[in-house]
Amino acid sequence: MEESRNIIRITNRLTIHEDDLEESFIRSSGPGGQNVNKVSTAVQLRFHAARSGLPEDVLSRLFKLAGQKGTKDGDILIEANRFRTQERNREDARDRMIA
Repeated sequence: MEESRNIIRITNRLTIHEDDLEESFIRSSGPGGQNVNKVSTAVQLRFHAARSGLPEDVLSRLFKLAGQKGTKDGDILIEANRFRTQERNREDARDRMIA
């Protein structure tokens, strides 16, 4: 039962483990006024795609779509800073990764 909480469903047949994601919170240059200089509200989401166990054809397509957001280490980086709160930016980064 606990393992299902650590799995993110991408499609009916495709899932990834939460362990393959790494989040960093950084200062944002987006909306937020003076708060933007004091609080790390932007999120950088790193998906360790190469070690995720996804099929090769899926990985190939994923890196083609990622373009410059794909790293030589097999990771995909997504930055989210559209919102004023860390939680909303975190949700945005995960939603964009799944889409």
